[in-house]
Amino acid sequence: MVFSSITFLYVFLAVVLFLYYIFPYRRKNIILMASGFLFYAWGEPLYVFLMLFSTLLDYTAGRVMDHWKENPRIRKAALLTSVIINLSLLAVFKYSSFLVDNINALFGLNLFNPDLPLPIGISFYTFQSMSYTIDLYRGDTKMQRNYINYAAYVCMFPQLVAGPIVRYDDVAAELEHRTISLEKIGQGAFLFSIGLAKKVLIANNIGPLWTGIKEAVTAGQSVPAVTAWLGILAFTFQIYFDFSGYSDMAKGMGSMLGFTFPDNFHHPYTAKSITDFWRRWHMTLSSWFKSYVYIPLGGNRHGTLKTIRNLLITWMLTGFWHGASWNFLMWGLYFGLLLILEKFVLGKYLEKLPAALRHTYAFLLVVFGWVFFEMETPALIGRFFRAMAGSGGFANTYSVYLLSTFAILLIICILASGGWITRLFQKAEARFPTALSICKPVWIVAVIIASTAFLVNSTYNPFLYLRF
Repeated sequence: MVFSSITFLYVFLAVVLFLYYIFPYRRKNIILMASGFLFYAWGEPLYVFLMLFSTLLDYTAGRVMDHWKENPRIRKAALLTSVIINLSLLAVFKYSSFLVDNINALFGLNLFNPDLPLPIGISFYTFQSMSYTIDLYRGDTKMQRNYINYAAYVCMFPQLVAGPIVRYDDVAAELEHRTISLEKIGQGAFLFSIGLAKKVLIANNIGPLWTGIKEAVTAGQSVPAVTAWLGILAFTFQIYFDFSGYSDMAKGMGSMLGFTFPDNFHHPYTAKSITDFWRRWHMTLSSWFKSYVYIPLGGNRHGTLKTIRNLLITWMLTGFWHGASWNFLMWGLYFGLLLILEKFVLGKYLEKLPAALRHTYAFLLVVFGWVFFEMETPALIGRFFRAMAGSGGFANTYSVYLLSTFAILLIICILASGGWITRLFQKAEARFPTALSICKPVWIVAVIIASTAFLVNSTYNPFLYLRF
């Protein structure tokens, strides 16, 4: 079940919020836990037990670390048990098929490939759950004694399968006591409607442009440069509005439930460098890898060579986190190398360039990165880059048709991703607060009606990050 579905909007969310608001405060975390398990079981009836096991494992590890707080060996054993089992589960379900396929190809073997279905959102809830035990071991957070409260944190449906990656310490205080007010509910509903508009009205409409072009290139058809560029630009905007829309919906629902989730996107396509881009894109993932991989490896504290090593390891793992495929590894290393170049070579020169050139530089490199991300094999990656360079000619009549058909939507994508609309709204809200307070409910209703109409009449409603 995805947020942008009729079932979720009019059945699941409506029922959960109704029960959540009418139940007394001491029962609200039970509603959160139960609704989270139900939400997950809706799409993964078997793998919900895997998530249940993960929550029990890390909750127990936390209790052990707290009980034997004066015994460093037991504390370390509890942490290692949590980390090793969590990562092993992730490895088995997400990476075992990839490993077996490559061993078979490399050594000419025919080892059995389990080819296990990937549990939805396993990368997200595993990272969230592990952050609790790691932070507890470090002394950065306090142990949660109540299992229901802990399970409510891991299983909270708004951020369960797609983030943002909420660390335990982000919501620890709110798990015990939170304020639920009409103001927070209204703010949450407004943010949810913005995310819904991004996902359903923009991402779902620009996505088919990329899907058709990708299928053509994958099938070996000759694609002219204009068509190839239109396709990858469509994906560039689709993945942003798709994932940032989902993050906005998650944060909005969190507010409606009384929680404050961290921001996950901040107009990343306005970045002036790749370093700046990764401060704005999927910020909770970047922060997680920085806190639990890059800094423990030594960060930038031990000289240039070790800093380069640490960056490459971190970004290789970041790429691999997205999927068990060589293209994701290439994507991670691509950005790792760019960040290294900016840190040690290009940074001082970039600062001297006009802002427009810096924006163009960052945006183009990000667009190239999405080719690595979406084309599954090195051969397909090379084929698509050649198409972008003009191996299939410059344009044809179909290119002109696509450009004329999607021109207005592409302009909307540029404007909506650039931050201009946000700044305009903020200025209007500061100048006309009463008028905006009246317009917000109208906007929410209009988006819900428009999104419902689109969902009823369309079968195209993917969520790209669901596969991670």
